[in-house]
Amino acid sequence: MITVKREGILLEKTNFAFENEGVMNPAVIAEGTTVHVFYRAVREGNHSTIGYCRLDGPLRVVQRNQSPLMYPEFDYESQGVEDPRIVKIDGTYYMTYTVYDGISAVGALALSEDLVHFRKQGIITSQFTYSQFEELALTNGLIDEKYFRSYNKREALTNSGQKMYITDKNLIFFPRRINGKLYFFHRIKPDIQMVCIEKLEDLTYDFWINYFLNFAEHIVFSARYDHESSYIGAGCPPIELPEGWLMIYHSVRDTPEGYVYTASAALLALDNPAVEIARLPYPLFSPETDYELNGVVNRVCFPTGTTVFDGILYIYYGAADKYVACASVPLKDLIQELLTYRV
Repeated sequence: MITVKREGILLEKTNFAFENEGVMNPAVIAEGTTVHVFYRAVREGNHSTIGYCRLDGPLRVVQRNQSPLMYPEFDYESQGVEDPRIVKIDGTYYMTYTVYDGISAVGALALSEDLVHFRKQGIITSQFTYSQFEELALTNGLIDEKYFRSYNKREALTNSGQKMYITDKNLIFFPRRINGKLYFFHRIKPDIQMVCIEKLEDLTYDFWINYFLNFAEHIVFSARYDHESSYIGAGCPPIELPEGWLMIYHSVRDTPEGYVYTASAALLALDNPAVEIARLPYPLFSPETDYELNGVVNRVCFPTGTTVFDGILYIYYGAADKYVACASVPLKDLIQELLTYRV
């Protein structure tokens, strides 16, 4: 079993109004020895914005902004912008995040050339009601009955007539084109699905109709072990290695005390990431410390970003929906361990 080192809490809430309830779930990208961290900042009332801090190396905070870098501007994100992830593709930074209007949570995208100014592209995941999803997904064959459990079932409209969309988030791009195409993960519970497109403009309403008509084909990663038995979701942007794409994802199981969120690891084929090469049969790390076990939401390790320094993989994660924390593991050891569990 692989040994993971806890590096401890990296960020915690402050007295600034935009982050006085908690900080968590950071997008992370390294440029040389500089690490840019874009984290979910929560103020009282569960309103989320995206804060920014800069690290020198993997752990030393040298700058932290006193106001949010990204905040709600449109109706579809009026309650919050949440859980960012970031990659760089063809010279452009792609920041994906969850938008929440108080009713529906779906995935959105912003683009940047300088990590300071971001151009919001709007919602790019599906915007379908549960009844629309059910009708389309069952058209061409059966899918797991878990898709029709209570966590997805929602009325089509609120009492005031506003549409209620099926939750579709954990939107994460691969950090380069694969065979000339853009790939990204998203998640409608309980599995991870994947989209492949030529360009962002392909993500039309008709695209999503056809996607859901063949929904079973797009389910690329499903639960296999006890620690992921409730549901799973994409976590950190995939890391390209000679052995394959390293995927650090979150896995969830239900217990008498409630859900337990753990960080898990798998390896996917470079030319076709729908092909799973290997997967750890146990969590990479689970809530153990006080700051992971007790917080706004207890028993949560929610990985969302990574860096690699001197052969060490640093995994940044939300701890108990209250802190940004970090854990580390020798990358070579992790890959060696994964390859002992080929599928």
